[in-house]
Amino acid sequence: MGAGWAWAVTAMLAASPGPKVVSSLVKVRPGVSVQGASEARLSVARGECEAAQVVLPGKVRQVTAGPLALKGPGAALSASLWREGFLDVKTPSNSQGEKGPWPDPLLPVDTPAEPSLPAVLYVEVCAPEKQEPGTYRGELRAKADGAAVAPVPFTVEVQPFTLPATASLPTSFGLSLYSMARGHGVSPESAEARSLLRSYARVLLEHRVSAHGMSMTPPPVRFEGGRAVVDFRTYEEEMAPFFEGSLLPSGARFTTAEVRDFRQASTEAEKVAYYRAFAEHFRSKGWSAQLFFYAKDEPKPEDVPLVKAQSSRVRAAGRIPVLVTSPLDDALRGTADILTPTLNCFFPRSGPQTCKNVLPIDKLRSRLPRGAKVWWYQSCNSHGCTGGPAADASVETVYSGWASYMVDHPAPLNRAMGPLAFLTGVDGELYFDTVYAYNTKDPWKDIFEFGGNGDGTLFYPGTPARLGTKEHQPVLSLRLKHIRDGLEDYEYLHLLAKLGDKDAARTLARQLARSGYEIERDPAKWIQVRQDLTTRLNQRWESSEYAKRPGVRP
Repeated sequence: MGAGWAWAVTAMLAASPGPKVVSSLVKVRPGVSVQGASEARLSVARGECEAAQVVLPGKVRQVTAGPLALKGPGAALSASLWREGFLDVKTPSNSQGEKGPWPDPLLPVDTPAEPSLPAVLYVEVCAPEKQEPGTYRGELRAKADGAAVAPVPFTVEVQPFTLPATASLPTSFGLSLYSMARGHGVSPESAEARSLLRSYARVLLEHRVSAHGMSMTPPPVRFEGGRAVVDFRTYEEEMAPFFEGSLLPSGARFTTAEVRDFRQASTEAEKVAYYRAFAEHFRSKGWSAQLFFYAKDEPKPEDVPLVKAQSSRVRAAGRIPVLVTSPLDDALRGTADILTPTLNCFFPRSGPQTCKNVLPIDKLRSRLPRGAKVWWYQSCNSHGCTGGPAADASVETVYSGWASYMVDHPAPLNRAMGPLAFLTGVDGELYFDTVYAYNTKDPWKDIFEFGGNGDGTLFYPGTPARLGTKEHQPVLSLRLKHIRDGLEDYEYLHLLAKLGDKDAARTLARQLARSGYEIERDPAKWIQVRQDLTTRLNQRWESSEYAKRPGVRP
């Protein structure tokens, strides 16, 4: 009887529509047909995470899924699972978006959902740096509203080459304790808020992103004989784990750190002494994070004297680069050690201009002092600052196609900044905020800011009331996963160049992103480029010092 029952269940599952495995580069939306496979096959470097989406059949409210363990030549790999939630877009970011539900928040798997929306599991496998290379296999078993669905086979190929734990491309994304606390409805002065802030920052670090802002509390200081005596104890309690690599098992570290300005310093000499103490403390600690001073953001003509004064006093302290968010501007000449224009300032394009001084990066560098660095950042100039398609077709064209972190844009646009960074050779990426909408509205209903859905918001506030959990937690977005995947694309390309095949790396990067607004949209092409990169890296890795000396990091 038992065997007959088991056979009947197997036959029923085989006859019913099964789950579909879909590339992580596809945004699964209601009413939009997607092609899928019956099994998942992933390739992952050591030190990397890769994901697939599993679309369950039918209209599903409640999903449960057992743990996914993958067995192979080394220790078993485990997978992290989320259920994809949806954001109802009311105003498209531009003509590339549209109204309606778009997948973005990654929820606990057992979070109930509206049955009219697709039931999609985001399944992520991460290979530790010391994972034994080889083939790992397992099955994902899930239930939809209590009924078992056909198991989904997973095969993960762990490659022999290793990505560095700490990102090779410096980044600095904004994260504010006060915005985060407001979104969660907790006091920013509470221990709960401080712990939650660390959770948010940890998530960013897990996704190869460094944060600025955080608690924004400057270390207290007193001045003795012209010298700044700074009490770094509270600052270190908050930040040291991110600089020392003690927070994650991988040893990953923040790549950057901003100077927290102490505005109570009353004289120029005191301000200079304070900055000097900040730089000396970093040096004494041996922290490798790039320290920088963030000057007045997007300075207007009337802000030029302020930026010049800021730059002068910070440079008098020595060892701290000054970051200025501006295109090349003669009025600001000589103020920036890290000049940071918006993305659209690097790529000439016909039609109305969205940057007052567009210069390809080589020309920009030629007009900067020797040793100056060039970062970039996204703004509403990448999607339009008003929302919705522009009435003027020529205006709509110049605001379309750019790499973008908007919810209602294709996943390849969310992912493209990494390959673009490699192709151009830009020195770093800035992003103004990751929780901006927490200040202004309920992010679960709307994150439309600055003309885009998600501009400045890469998280959702995971409150106990929303998730049914005991504690507050950050809810990640699909876009943050795509940003991480793009930074891993950068690591692949960077490693291949480091191993002596820079020309091939550039050729492959150009197949993904020819310019900031010419991004390959076909997921199959991205997958093929990754396969080509993997093949070339394996060939180079076998004869490299990293393979011969396993303790040596790339």
